[in-house]
Amino acid sequence: MNRRAKPATVRFYIDADVLGLAKVLVNLRSDVTYPGDPGGTIHRRQRPPCCITDPATDDPVWIPETARQGWLIITRDSGIQHHRAEIEAVRNGNARMIALAAEEAKNTWLQLEIVMCQWRAIERCLDEPTPFIYTATRTALRPVDLK
Repeated sequence: MNRRAKPATVRFYIDADVLGLAKVLVNLRSDVTYPGDPGGTIHRRQRPPCCITDPATDDPVWIPETARQGWLIITRDSGIQHHRAEIEAVRNGNARMIALAAEEAKNTWLQLEIVMCQWRAIERCLDEPTPFIYTATRTALRPVDLK
């Protein structure tokens, strides 16, 4: 019996700075996408190609687009609290962002460890009012001041 795949609802966008992590997650979950994602079928759910086609797309372009789509962003960002332009893009775009702590997210394996340890907390963030940024470590999600 050949069943047709149902459309997937994308909820998470994995930034270009963690493409290795993105390529692991899209093979496990139909609700994850990344820049340049051609789409795919996971667990009988068809994920469409990502509307952000180029991993080199600038933050002021892709952050508002992911927010418009309602996606939660997962990125790796060293010292996010000091990157005013990115914080402004999140705030102005009403985006949701989880920034993996760079000191703990040096490679795909360590990034996956953080995401797996925090997955339930990350999913709960989907219900929080926007905008927000959290820094994620293996042991905690900590809010970043958007002011």
